[in-house]
Amino acid sequence: MTGGTREVAVRLTEASDEELARLLIARSVSPDVDWRDLFDAAESLLSEAALARTLAGLSGAALATLTAGIAAPVEGPHAEHLRALLLTDASGITLPGVTALLAPLGEVAAVASGTHVEADAAATAAASERVTSGLGAMSDILLSALENPIALLGTGLLGATDRRRLTDEIGEHLEIDPLLALAETAGLLLREGRTLVPSLEGEIWLGDETPARWMRVARAFVRQLPRAGVSGAGGLGWTPAPTWPTAYPADASWPNRAGALRAQGVAWGLLADDGSEPPWTRALRDDSEDDVAAALAAALPGEVDRIYLQNDLTAISPGPLRPGLERRLRTLARRESHAQASTFRFNDSTIGGALGHGETAETILAFLGELSLTGVPQPLEYLVRSSADRHGSIRVTGEPDGLTWVSSDDAALLETLLVDQTLRALGLVRDIYDENLSRLRSRISRDTVVWALVDARYPAVAINARGKVEAVRRGRLPSAPLDDENPLERYEPLIERLRGASSGDADAAWLHRELDTAVRARSVIDVEVEMPGGATRVFSLEATGLGGGRLRGRDRNADVERTVPLSSILSIRHPG
Repeated sequence: MTGGTREVAVRLTEASDEELARLLIARSVSPDVDWRDLFDAAESLLSEAALARTLAGLSGAALATLTAGIAAPVEGPHAEHLRALLLTDASGITLPGVTALLAPLGEVAAVASGTHVEADAAATAAASERVTSGLGAMSDILLSALENPIALLGTGLLGATDRRRLTDEIGEHLEIDPLLALAETAGLLLREGRTLVPSLEGEIWLGDETPARWMRVARAFVRQLPRAGVSGAGGLGWTPAPTWPTAYPADASWPNRAGALRAQGVAWGLLADDGSEPPWTRALRDDSEDDVAAALAAALPGEVDRIYLQNDLTAISPGPLRPGLERRLRTLARRESHAQASTFRFNDSTIGGALGHGETAETILAFLGELSLTGVPQPLEYLVRSSADRHGSIRVTGEPDGLTWVSSDDAALLETLLVDQTLRALGLVRDIYDENLSRLRSRISRDTVVWALVDARYPAVAINARGKVEAVRRGRLPSAPLDDENPLERYEPLIERLRGASSGDADAAWLHRELDTAVRARSVIDVEVEMPGGATRVFSLEATGLGGGRLRGRDRNADVERTVPLSSILSIRHPG
């Protein structure tokens, strides 16, 4: 251990709990780390790996400040932040471990070249089209994931099967990966094992107004971008897009990450293809939500609240449908076109899915009647009513003992279920006491049985304990984690443990730690001892034991065992 470790441990001791918590967050320390005391913390924070990770997150200007701090105390706008990160000593001189890591970087440019460029009319128009298409595609992805979670490979990447499925949903003209990354960043999709599932916030997002939907994703996205101000400062201001690849010179992986971020920015209409910014992006950078909404409203096509229902079981929306209305319509029909004037198609499967989510023929027809400019065509009304008549002919009931019963008045339909190989995993068997075959038994949960039957195109409904039809979900929607507004709460147990293990006398604690390390390694150390009468003497000891307030060791010069009271030890050093 070094004197730098000791100094840092003392600085940690003197820091407030809130300062410690913010340091641990800035240095990406887990609240579950197994540090024993503040000396452990100091030693870990000064390790090469920990320092390298911290430097990777510093801007060129901050790194240039650190380089200048090798010869003289750091100065300028980054100085206090660098001290708070424990990259300099209390006086502002760059720590030796940091200096060693800075050397391979060579000269670092303090300021990357580039300016924010306002998009021209053509680029703004193209960006507005991407706003519209991006919002529509994000809705498609979330709606698809509500029905079937998105499967991921062991590498965390999107699998080929689900890539094809989502491509069919959003259209081949859009890239899936930037949109998935944006959905994760905004907390609309969450990872559960090897799947991406919509969050509760994601479902709510589907019904939000267009400016609010765009703003949620955009705000989450820009928090990842290099800051235009001092390192560690908050706010939405970010550096110009041309500077992103060179924003973090100590991070070898950053240029690729910057390229991915640029692709996401373009996909969400935050950037034009050339990196210029449309008016709503400039307003976002200024953190003016009203100006963002106004700029989007001026650029985007007006939303509609009425559609045309056709005799061929299609619906045409003459423009972007209001999100809440589109959300419900998408539970009744499948969107076929991805243009601003979208086409939706009704069929027995889509109507059956809506019925499975709790709709009835009456609620469906009432909604369509209010939404349509042309009334409800007879073929569509017939489809809805005939689907409703068939729906529910298979009833699925769960029992407290774990059994699930599949009932129907149609014995032939139950016979079909028994021989359907796609349902083999349900383990459906006859009820031995049911001579007329009115029900089947399974040990699979009720909701799983319902969805298996629905996916196989059988008209199944879930029945609750009161005998009523009940809408079921494929799974519980998780909630996105909240922003860490009070980091102290997360780190409070760790900070309390570290402070509890640390003595109020930092010098004594340090001495005991150094001696304990020497004993464990059986190191030879020079121990300066105050003798009776005030004289001092240095013993060269092979440390062998520590306890009862005494150090034991073998005197290498006199070849005798010595026991030295810790209270008499003035200092220790490692020879050589």
